[in-house]
Amino acid sequence: MRHAVNIIVPSLILILMVSTANPTVARKPPAQWPEPVSKGTVKSVTDGDTLVLQNGTEVRLVGIQAPKLPLGRKNFSTWPLAPEAKTALGELSLGKELTLKYGGRKIDRHGRLLAHLYLDDGKWIQGALLQAGMARVYSFPDNRSRIAEMLKQETAARSAKRGIWGHPYYRIINHRQTGRHLRTFQLIEGTVVKAVIVRGRAYLNFDKNWRKDFTITMSPRTMRRFWRKGPAIDSYQGKTIRVRGWLKKFNGPMIEASHPEQIEILE
Repeated sequence: MRHAVNIIVPSLILILMVSTANPTVARKPPAQWPEPVSKGTVKSVTDGDTLVLQNGTEVRLVGIQAPKLPLGRKNFSTWPLAPEAKTALGELSLGKELTLKYGGRKIDRHGRLLAHLYLDDGKWIQGALLQAGMARVYSFPDNRSRIAEMLKQETAARSAKRGIWGHPYYRIINHRQTGRHLRTFQLIEGTVVKAVIVRGRAYLNFDKNWRKDFTITMSPRTMRRFWRKGPAIDSYQGKTIRVRGWLKKFNGPMIEASHPEQIEILE
C-alpha cells in the first residue's frame, strides 16, 4: 500500500499529469476558443483523432486515442500505424458534412471542440475507427458518454487483431511489465491483491511489495465524486481487472484513475 507518503501524492500526481499532458498543440486562452457547432464540413485531417472544419475550428474526436504523429514535437517518434489511422479518418470524413454531438465538456484547454461525429447516414465516426482497430478507448472524467459501447467495439477489434491490435506496440501488458513502460499510455491486466483506502485516497495493489509493484490510486476528490455511489473499493480485491491510463512512477509504476470507466473487471 502506498500510504506512507500519501499526503504529498496528490501534488506529485498533479505535477506529473501537467508535465505529461498532451503537448501536441499550444494552449489557447478562452477568449480564442470557438463556439461549439452542431454541423461542419471537414477541411483537413490532422491525425487519426483530430480534424479541422471548413471554418478553421479544430475538432478532437472525444473518447478515443489514435496512434500519434510527431506534429512538430521534438524527439517524438511516430507511433506504429499512425499514418494509417490518419488515412482511415480521412477516408471517413474528408470533404463531408458531419453532425457534432457533445456528451460532456465541449472544448478542451487547447481550444478544440470535443465531439462525437456522425455522417449524414448516421454512421458514427468514433465507432467506425474502433471497429477497424484504428484507435483505443480514451475517456476522461468530464467526457464519459458512450464509453461502454466503445469498450465493446474495442474488444471486438482486439479479439480479431484488426489494425493496431495486430501490432505488439499496442499489446495489453501484464502488471509485472509496467516498469518498462513509464510515461506511456497502456492497457494493463492483473489481479488486485489488496484494495484499501487511507485518508480518503484509494490504493489497488497488485503485489505485496508496495514500494516496487504496480498500483492504481484514486484521489480523495475522485473518490468523493465517482466512487461514493459507484463500485466499492474493496469489491476490486481479488478481481482480475484491466486498467488503462498513463503510467507514472511513485515508489513503483502507478496509474491515477480519475473515473470508473478506466477499470474493467474481467471476471
